[in-house]
Amino acid sequence: MNTSPRDLRLPPSPGAPRGIVIRGAEIVERFSRSSGPGGQGVNTTDSRVELLFDPGASTAFSPIQRERILRALANRLVGGRLRIVASGERSQLRNREAARDRLADLLDEALAPPGPPRRPTRPTRGSQSRRLDAKRRRSEIKSGRRSPRAD
Repeated sequence: MNTSPRDLRLPPSPGAPRGIVIRGAEIVERFSRSSGPGGQGVNTTDSRVELLFDPGASTAFSPIQRERILRALANRLVGGRLRIVASGERSQLRNREAARDRLADLLDEALAPPGPPRRPTRPTRGSQSRRLDAKRRRSEIKSGRRSPRAD
């Protein structure tokens, strides 16, 4: 497979043992004026970067990986697309790198397999008896505060 400089490469991870290469054509980049730092240049340069990526239509993932990503990022998808905005830097190039890094991190996190299921634990016999002893002592303290009944 030929790769271009616009392609996004994800390193090998537990969710993608051989790594993943997302074609640059699948990532839409939009540029606009940023409201962040930049002095006078902020009014003239398009340094804000917005990435749009549709993981459901991407050819880079296997069906299992695609399902895992769509489930993990369901609350971040708008119209089936993932939107990442970077405008913290003065340079468009650095904002572009930051947005691509954020996209790679999100996809890497979403691809990670779920952890092992939680096994519920039971209290030990010693902890149960200590709890009951403490309750008994507390009960005796409180019952000693009561005024004697007049029967």
